Amino acid sequence: MNYKIFLKTPSKEWLDGFPIGNGRLGAMVWGDKETDVLSLNHEELWTNYYSDRELTSGFDQSMLDSVRFLLKEGDFFRATAATNAFFSGSGGKSQMPKRTDSFQPAGNLKFKIDNVANFENRELHLDTGFAKILRSTENGTIQSSFFCHLEKGIIIANWQGDISGQLSFSREHDNNTVDQINLNKNGFKYCCSIANGFEYVVASEFDTDGQVKVCGEEISIKDAKYLTIYLNIATQCAGIEEELKKYPLKSHTSFDELLKSHSRKFKSYMDRVDFQLYGNDKSELPIDERLNGIRNGEEDITLPVLYFNYGRYLLLSSSFKSKLPSNLQGIWNIKLKPEWNCDFHFDINLQMYYWMAEPLNMPECSEALFNYAESLIPHGKKVARDLYGCRGVYFPLSGDASYKCTPEAFGWAAWIGAAPWIAQHFWWHYTYTEDIEFLKNRAYPLFKEIAEFYEDYLVADENGIFQIMPSCSPESSFEEAYVLEYSVATCISSAMDVQLAYDCLGYAIKSADILKLNFDECKKWSYMREHLPAFAIGSDGRLLEWNEEKKETEPGHRHLSHLYGLYPSDLFNPIERPEQYRASKKSLDYRIAHDGGCTGWSTAWVMACYARLGETENTISALNRMFAKYSTDSLLSLHPPRIFQIDGNLGIPAAILEAIVQCWGGKVHLLRALPEEWKNGKLCGVKIPGGHTISLSWENARIKELKIEFNKTDKVIVCTPANEELVFSGEKGTFAAIG
Repeated sequence: MNYKIFLKTPSKEWLDGFPIGNGRLGAMVWGDKETDVLSLNHEELWTNYYSDRELTSGFDQSMLDSVRFLLKEGDFFRATAATNAFFSGSGGKSQMPKRTDSFQPAGNLKFKIDNVANFENRELHLDTGFAKILRSTENGTIQSSFFCHLEKGIIIANWQGDISGQLSFSREHDNNTVDQINLNKNGFKYCCSIANGFEYVVASEFDTDGQVKVCGEEISIKDAKYLTIYLNIATQCAGIEEELKKYPLKSHTSFDELLKSHSRKFKSYMDRVDFQLYGNDKSELPIDERLNGIRNGEEDITLPVLYFNYGRYLLLSSSFKSKLPSNLQGIWNIKLKPEWNCDFHFDINLQMYYWMAEPLNMPECSEALFNYAESLIPHGKKVARDLYGCRGVYFPLSGDASYKCTPEAFGWAAWIGAAPWIAQHFWWHYTYTEDIEFLKNRAYPLFKEIAEFYEDYLVADENGIFQIMPSCSPESSFEEAYVLEYSVATCISSAMDVQLAYDCLGYAIKSADILKLNFDECKKWSYMREHLPAFAIGSDGRLLEWNEEKKETEPGHRHLSHLYGLYPSDLFNPIERPEQYRASKKSLDYRIAHDGGCTGWSTAWVMACYARLGETENTISALNRMFAKYSTDSLLSLHPPRIFQIDGNLGIPAAILEAIVQCWGGKVHLLRALPEEWKNGKLCGVKIPGGHTISLSWENARIKELKIEFNKTDKVIVCTPANEELVFSGEKGTFAAIG
């Protein structure tokens, strides 16, 4: 029952809809009492206005020297202004409104059903990947069904019952496009060209036993027992005709068989992990009633399980065999000018999407992130050279489908930590799979490029410490540097930048050692790593966010950049760095005391951090805040005031996992942040470093059963809630178990 989102009311708006997708194509299913609406998207449909953007000039050493001089002098305001002028691009300036290209909607398919008496309910089935809507008429029930076929690659809509109605397709009027639609009894074809010449097509075919008639800009359906519409979208990226041929609409397979084959494929991924909590189950209630219950202080034991499964569903739906990773809204957008262009943000959002991919056994979904990062490298090498005079690679703070690395977010973009943070996911993939070919051919080449960038970018001070300058802590500022136009303060060696450098140089060193490569470079990288600035703690016991104590302009800032070392990294843990671990807790408590965690995605990060700290009450409190403040009636994650951002949906499953299974310090820590409400449950099929699979059940917060399937001949150390340390050894393909 924890695989179904259920509502008795139609969606009031797009935000309350049900998303379906197969990585390449997506659709939001919504509509009123009488009308079904499919708002369509294609992963490569972007405005493409700025795909040729380049830096206007080459590297100027004097610019970098002047910023570093100002930083050494302690003139942080002028250093921030100069950094933005020289290294931040023009994308945020009012006189230069470009930033990145915007992800675009393809259009809306609408079917208005005649003679609807009542709207009965709507359901999104997370295990099998389809949406269903029931309405009643005087002649009986009409069922609408929608899914994006994982294997066929097309969108399928079906209505069954006594059906009559009016079908239409349109796109919001846009002066920057030229479009036309051809309607006929067998389907329609919509062609659109955006102002710069970027073209796409929406094609469809109908299958019905009813009467079909073209009436102006609508198609009339009369006296049908069934209507099935097959939809495809193609862009010029792969060639419109080539893409249409690759995913043909015509099929001799029945709708029922298509749904069955899609559901079987979808379920094969969702079944890899099984999470259950036992207690008062409210899964028969509509989700809006359950959310209101949380807001009124009621307990809902199984709602976290539903949200956990929803996050996995959304990751699969937005990243399955896709060319591009999930953007700020996954693959779903209805606006011509979406907030933040619905682009890729590298300073937490993009990474958060894929936190769960490896441990929750969906490594195929990470492939979209890896492909995107690798596609950025050629231009990223050019920008590293032209912007900073460095070898190696630089990734921007925000990007789009153009694979360009120019930093087009004035006031935010002067940050060099994007590539190192993305590198963490390459390292995770290796540690969770032990895929030596991936390490050799894909991960290590990226690590080496980043290490070479650090070789040229870091500056040794008078004490031989390698400083990162200019540096910043996304997206925060301190009073000495703050002015509204420059939202992020420039500094020397922010905590996050130091932590990222320490981690990424470590990936390069460990990989080279495993692969027996680049001995001389490793010695250099090790020396640099050992001489990075300390992970400093302030006089009040908090982890410093900048290189010295500064007064934050926003003490409750949504970003927890300086806590990267706590989570998602494991630099700060009670075994290896207990002082920084305790200081991280003080920093997090301080943020929350000043109203931090004030967005859906930030709440997910807060929850993960509290779970890593073993703070059970704060862990569940963060999750309940997500339900109460940052969720639509269809459980989409919100950024205030009411903007859909998918990172909250995709971050929470990783945070829930962290409450139950943590991996750091070379050990697996079980039930370390288990809330009292979750005292009975099970979690099966979770991956841990080494590629092993762990399954467990618990009663009264104590381990009842535990099983480990070994991916290789290895030893696994497990720490239990009773402070027991259990050591399991096994050969590849064997099991170890207790209980």
